[in-house]
This record gives sequence, structure tokens and C-alpha cells, in this order.
Amino acid sequence: MKGNATLTLPAPAKLNRMLHIVGKRPDGYHELQTLFQFLEHGDTLHFRLRDDDAITLSPQLDGVSAEDNLIVRAARLLQGTVGQPLPGVDIALEKRLPMGGGLGGGSSNAATTLLALDHLWQLNLDTDTLATLGLTLGADVPVFVRGFAAWGEGVGERLVPAPLDTPWFVVVHPGVSVSTAGVFGHPQLTRDTPLISMSRALQGGHNDCEAVVRRLEPGIGEVIDLLRQHGPAMLTGTGACVFCPIEEEAAALELEREILYGIARHAYPDRWSVFGARGCNISPLHQALNRLRVSSSTGVS
Repeated sequence: MKGNATLTLPAPAKLNRMLHIVGKRPDGYHELQTLFQFLEHGDTLHFRLRDDDAITLSPQLDGVSAEDNLIVRAARLLQGTVGQPLPGVDIALEKRLPMGGGLGGGSSNAATTLLALDHLWQLNLDTDTLATLGLTLGADVPVFVRGFAAWGEGVGERLVPAPLDTPWFVVVHPGVSVSTAGVFGHPQLTRDTPLISMSRALQGGHNDCEAVVRRLEPGIGEVIDLLRQHGPAMLTGTGACVFCPIEEEAAALELEREILYGIARHAYPDRWSVFGARGCNISPLHQALNRLRVSSSTGVS
């Protein structure tokens, strides 16, 4: 393993291009229908194998202990599953995605950790095994492990590739947090949206969480209303981020600049943040892993 002792990989954001809640299960979880898509934007993780079996993470995120962080949990899960001694790893996180934003940052970090350590430890586990392990960490982890834009059902773990368009997106985080448990436990949440087909969903949908999130955090509603002046803006997941698809990069960058200017002039709250990114149907994580495999097979460093 010494020849492959270090590795740097992306942990991309995801969007829910639509999110319907179609039922509630006896175990308290909700049945969903959703379209997942990745963004060319996210966190970055750096891995370096150790001479002992310790798992370390730096820096520590505010309000999240190392042992509770999904990165450490994913590493320990994989380390304990294999049934053979494995070296530890030092993991460094470059955090760009807002916590609690509905962009899947924690789940993406966990998936990147599973795939990175599978490579570094030369385990060669298949994707189904890694996705099954990921599901024990969170419902969104499997889509990041599998790495393709997908029609998701169940709690989001039953995935079928989805041929989504790939516009640019302007994403605004309103600087507030939304409790996922609070949304899914809210008495006014819609839980009986009729089932639809993937082909119907590809024509357009909505996010059933929006009405409740607007009640819980009116500031998010302000962002939705602002972005809807420019396109079919939508909440992603249970929020707090709101995205707006924009076909052309130049128009997306112009809208991003307009919002940044509004923040600077105090027309919008200074807690807002904004970024623009292209949507993609193959995860940037898997694009990077594919390049790594090609370079390894051809001997190119």
C-alpha cells in the first residue's frame, strides 16, 4: 500500500431536482420520490495512510465531535467490516458546503471516504457492498457511492439512472439552518402526494417540504421568491439551500454577481452566501476515480 499512501478526492454537492413525499412507513421514515443530481462544486478530502491503525480528522467541525462526524464513522465502519488488520488514516477536510444546507455534504463526505479507503486499502469491494454500508450511515450516502444522477425511491436508496439536463445552477444559502427531523415531523407536512413515474418527474416537479420550511424559516421563502424571478427555483432536500437552474454560464455568473452585490449593499442579509456551479450526471468523485484508474492502468502518474 505504500505506493498509494495518499489520495485527494472531491465530495460533491447534490440537488434534489424534485422531492415528493408519498407515504410514511411504520418505522417512522417517509417514502420519497426524488431526482438526484450532482454539482461541480463541493468539499475536498485528503487521505494519508498511517503506520498505526488510528483514524484522525482535521479540522474538527464546530458542534460535531470527531467520533460523530460521518467521515470518521465511515472510515471506522469500513475498517471494522473487512476482518483484517488495516492501517489507519489521517483525513483532512476542506469544507465548502454549508452544514444543514440540503446539499448532502455529510453524506457526500462519507461516500468519498468509503471509496477513497477502498482504493487506498486495496479492498476492491463492489459498489453494491459499499452502498449497503453507506446506507447504515445515512439515506443519501448510496447515491454518492453509486455516482450517477438518479431517480430515487424508498427513503432515497432505491436508485435508477436518470437522464437529467445539465444546466448551470445558482445556489443560495440563506444563513439559517433547518432541522430535517423538524420538517419530517411537522403535522402540516404533505405525506400523501400521488406516485408518479420517472418520465413524469423529468417533466418537472416540486418539493413537498417547501410549505413547511417557509413556515419554519420565512427567510428561506424570501430566497425562493427572489430566485423565482429568474427561473424555476426550488428548495433542495429539507433546505436551507435554494437553487435556480440557468441555461447559460454567463447568465448564471451574472445572477451570482447580482446577489453578491445585493449582499454587499445590504439589500439582502449579510448572512446569505451564493455560488454558481454546473450540474452533472456523473459525480465529480467518480470522474476523479475513473481518471485514477486509467492513469494506474497506463502507468501514467
